[in-house]
Amino acid sequence: MDLVWGWEVLIQMATAGCNGRDPERRGSKDRSMLPLSTSLTCPVSSPLPCSEGMGLLCLPWEILARIVSHVPAQCVIQVLPKVCRLFRSLSTDNTAWQIRARRLVGPNASFPLGPSDEFDWPTACLEMEQLNSCWSKRGEETGERHDQAQDRDGLRGAEGLTEERKVREGGPGLEEGMEDVEARLDDEDEKIERLLEELDKNSSQSFSCPSGLEHFSLPSEHIAELDCVLLVGGEGAVCVSGSRDGNVNLWDVEKKVLQCTLGEPGLYSTHRGWVWCLAAHGPLLCSGSFDSTVRLWDLAAGGEQRGVIQGRAAVLCLSCQDPLLLAGSYDKKVSIYDTRAADPLVQSLCLHRNAVLCLAADEKYILSGSKDNTLAVFDRRAGKLLQKLRTNSFLASISYSGREVWAGDNQGRLHTFLLQDGFFRHGSHFDEVHCALVTGIHRSPGTLYTCSSDRTIKVHLPCGPPKTLFTLQHQSGVHGLSVEAGVLAVGSGNICVDVWRMRQ
Repeated sequence: MDLVWGWEVLIQMATAGCNGRDPERRGSKDRSMLPLSTSLTCPVSSPLPCSEGMGLLCLPWEILARIVSHVPAQCVIQVLPKVCRLFRSLSTDNTAWQIRARRLVGPNASFPLGPSDEFDWPTACLEMEQLNSCWSKRGEETGERHDQAQDRDGLRGAEGLTEERKVREGGPGLEEGMEDVEARLDDEDEKIERLLEELDKNSSQSFSCPSGLEHFSLPSEHIAELDCVLLVGGEGAVCVSGSRDGNVNLWDVEKKVLQCTLGEPGLYSTHRGWVWCLAAHGPLLCSGSFDSTVRLWDLAAGGEQRGVIQGRAAVLCLSCQDPLLLAGSYDKKVSIYDTRAADPLVQSLCLHRNAVLCLAADEKYILSGSKDNTLAVFDRRAGKLLQKLRTNSFLASISYSGREVWAGDNQGRLHTFLLQDGFFRHGSHFDEVHCALVTGIHRSPGTLYTCSSDRTIKVHLPCGPPKTLFTLQHQSGVHGLSVEAGVLAVGSGNICVDVWRMRQ
């Protein structure tokens, strides 16, 4: 009985915390319900079972860890540390977090894929729970729509084959005569068409997102396809879009309006070629173009231009760590620029034998993917090429954080590379995540977003293999995505910026 009461008390306490109530200031009526030899708010000197009673605090550490793993992650992080020392210890104990993560990703999935030491378990579990609550509520309906699509594709053929088989076998279809068979087929066609219309209607109504999310498109201010989008500012309230019309637009996502088109007054467009990539760090925004330039903008000054870096080839990818900027270009080079200098070029790295398509970096390494089917790792501290990893296809998008690298290739597959003992090693590759080029990827400790030219955006848990929570079917090929503060923005061939976020 005491164990049951302890469980209920912990759930009540967590619920109170989630509702904004301080568990240490609850009334005496609540405290009188606790069947414990000591109040929950009394400090405990060590995480050891007490010698008296059978209350919640007297349970073995392993049982308490499993109980805590069922309390919402946000409550464990924000509420339990305020209750007592024991619960503070439980909130930082990796055992409870690992139990929670295993339940979220499933017993047969690997998580994390990289080394687990120094892994941020609380953040990962919190992100996975939030992702589940946003995107998995209609997972069964997604499966139903997929089944309906298969039914729709095969319905007409199945019915036709049934009648054809009757004719061939000399059954009732032949006895009724060919005219009767054709009449029946016409009737079946009408039924099928009505069913197809209903399926299409249902599919279009459920295209946007799960019911807990809001989907909208920003006004169509571009006149050509969008190849890149970027959420900036840390709150998902400002979005930047780059287009093949040469323009870079700055959007207010909250108000769903265009703030401005970046560029000098009097110029026809921001760049003189396609805008292919964007990067930002703090107030510094960088846009790279097929006109072989990178233009620098000051977001804190409303998008005022800070300078222009002139390269020698089309700029295909960027990574910004103000004041340093990394640019991958069509001439097979990775260039390092100092955005503060009058002569910004610091170093030009020849790491590949073909165009550099994607970049990622931190203070230790620069990782670049090329059309030559290699991933190059440059050691920034040693100032030399550390590794060159070969793949069977070229990498078009990359996301690097912690000790895991996730990359998408031109065949719809995802690849992982893991940092161990100072070297990156091939992890796993996951087939058939998409059907075509993976154009964008975002990975954090508890989230994984991918998009592709196959007209889909997918939301996954970042385990091995990825656990797909939701698939968004788009109207055209998706060329890039950005995720910030739970807001998802994508750019595509339909000219508009599409945004998904929590309903307000």
